[in-house]
Amino acid sequence: MGNVFFITILKGIVIYVLALFLTRKIGTKLISQMNLFDFIMGVSMGSIVANAIIDKQFATLSAITTLILFAILTVFTGYLSLKNLSLRKLINSEPITLVENGTIVDENMKKMKWTINELKMKLREKDAFNVADVEFAIMETDGKLSVLPKSDKKPLTPYHMNIQTTSSGLEKDIIIDGTIIEENLTSAGLDKEWLTSELNKQNIKDCSEIFYAGLDNTKKLYISKMNSTKKETQVKSLPPK
Repeated sequence: MGNVFFITILKGIVIYVLALFLTRKIGTKLISQMNLFDFIMGVSMGSIVANAIIDKQFATLSAITTLILFAILTVFTGYLSLKNLSLRKLINSEPITLVENGTIVDENMKKMKWTINELKMKLREKDAFNVADVEFAIMETDGKLSVLPKSDKKPLTPYHMNIQTTSSGLEKDIIIDGTIIEENLTSAGLDKEWLTSELNKQNIKDCSEIFYAGLDNTKKLYISKMNSTKKETQVKSLPPK
């Protein structure tokens, strides 16, 4: 009994590590980004892993061989699809236009087995409440709907109004769960002394009081306190150098 238990644990660890390694090598996608081919490969490899761990008659060597074979076939098929347009269409299918120039393409709606209610729901998710306002609505191969509003229905941007703007860049994580990310603080040209000073100005005595703090390229410090029933957020802007 003890040997069987030990072998099962060891088998599970080996299969898990191998599956993790192969998944990283193949390349991963979010479930929402998977096409039909990716989904089938993922389910198949998951079934192999489950059977290898649970089924005593499924030898470890057979499981390893099958997993590696699936990984090789997946990579090989992906490579061929990059080189061959016909195979790419077969595997990934093609985007389908559901709305064109404000008109619903009913043939494609039937192909997708979509109802008007489903289409309008997806359009509303893209802030398009009237079909007539849509130039194109295209169903992508990953199942997402891309919507292009008509030119006269697009929202105004600073570009359209000839307003110059500055990029705030990516926010650097300065404090996460009360822990200072020193590397990001240093790369921003700042130090702990500056951070302590800024926190004191905002009546924060210790970093443990902070759930998250971030700094953007314009030197604006965003702070979200911890353990607050109503989340408190503050933005502190540094004077320009």
